[in-house]
Amino acid sequence: MDNQNLKVLLPREDIAATVRKLAADITRDYHDKNPILIGILKGAFVFMADLVRCLNFPLELEFVRLASYSGTQSTGQLKMLQTLPCPVEGRHVLVIEDIIDTGLTTAFIMGYVKTKSPASLKLCALLDKPARRCAPVDIDYLGFTVPDRFVVGYGLDYDQKYRNLPDVCVLEAKP
Repeated sequence: MDNQNLKVLLPREDIAATVRKLAADITRDYHDKNPILIGILKGAFVFMADLVRCLNFPLELEFVRLASYSGTQSTGQLKMLQTLPCPVEGRHVLVIEDIIDTGLTTAFIMGYVKTKSPASLKLCALLDKPARRCAPVDIDYLGFTVPDRFVVGYGLDYDQKYRNLPDVCVLEAKP
């Protein structure tokens, strides 16, 4: 893998500290609620794995898979590749996202889950890129706000590459 086009934006140590802080906030709010955490695949899997290892209370994990990107651009067309496999009616739900960019994917999934009548619905995102927002999104637990640059690593990808990087990096030039 050629890493010469990468510049570290958020080092792994900063990410780990922020994940611990988010976990403390989530624990305060959910410790007695047995929530369902819904991860958005594929990007949120690394963040979600680190986050849930910091949570010490009963919870359940589920995943949905959505696609809207081709290369570095959102296609504007959202595809649900894997739907929610369990009922959430009457349950406390926390959606876990890697990055909120245009907001279209997040707004879609939040609306989808809301139609399933959860007791509560909140959103946790590692990254927010408000400069690209097209759809309004309320983020309840946020790690970092990032500039309008294409980022990879820590689960985020460019055409399925770079997910395994431990830091969040700016991809300066496309390979």
